[in-house]
Amino acid sequence: MLGLNPETTRPSYGLFLSLIHPEDRQGLEPQLLVQGVSSLFRTVRVILPDGAIRTLSLRIEVHLGIDARPIGLRGIALDVSDKESLARFQEIERQRREALYRTSQITTFSLDLDLRYEFPDSVSEVHGLDHDEICLDPFLMVIPEERERFRVHAWETDSRRLNFQGLVHERLTNGDIRHFRIVAAAVWGLEGTYLGRTGLKYPVEKPERAQVSDRLRIALEQSVQGHHLRAARALLDWSMAALAGASGLSLSTVRRLEEDGAPQSDRSRHRAIEALRAGGVRFLSMDDGTVAVARA
Repeated sequence: MLGLNPETTRPSYGLFLSLIHPEDRQGLEPQLLVQGVSSLFRTVRVILPDGAIRTLSLRIEVHLGIDARPIGLRGIALDVSDKESLARFQEIERQRREALYRTSQITTFSLDLDLRYEFPDSVSEVHGLDHDEICLDPFLMVIPEERERFRVHAWETDSRRLNFQGLVHERLTNGDIRHFRIVAAAVWGLEGTYLGRTGLKYPVEKPERAQVSDRLRIALEQSVQGHHLRAARALLDWSMAALAGASGLSLSTVRRLEEDGAPQSDRSRHRAIEALRAGGVRFLSMDDGTVAVARA
């Protein structure tokens, strides 16, 4: 699959990472995988030794010891380069997503520019509401006494393009009422074009099972601004040159990021954030839509 000779190649995660296209390596570094991540799904491009490019779907799991420290990684790679394999993978992923909400009430969602939400069909089954109605007005799932307050809060943060985080009670088809946490963030394209929102919904009692998607992680990181990067550097007692060295960015790029001179979709922002995280800093999305910086 990787175009390597199994008799002469010594397997290593570092070798595998080196074959992944540089633009797709974000978040796959070993030191980042073990920072609170139990598993992740990712689709990446791999550059083979002969120059050919293949597309792999990855599932990586971090194994923890009895002291909760990471002791190893295990991964599964599926070649989805051809359209038939990709379609098969997308169908498997769709079924997994449907089953996850049906059994655990955990799901990712998105909001497009037409203000229509995207949810798996199983959300309709679990809440006993028409799927189209949910996609047009997901606040119908919220119990009446919390509905309007939650709707106003959500649309206000959306209009200001802020991160959203909130707790809400929703009624299920069987009459039970469940407490959910909703997290969402704006998605930005090239040149700072607003593309909509992406989010995650999960029961408050199951935070360990809620996996942040790559799309949401990137959106949350896009909300990190220059003053957040400066504050993170200060916590680590790093100079701009130190951050440049740790992230592999030029000093001028770091300065541009810290002066908010780059679009929110600039990939350099994610590299700076990865370096700061690896150094021991956390970026936290707060309930009021702001971002806080703290030591890990």
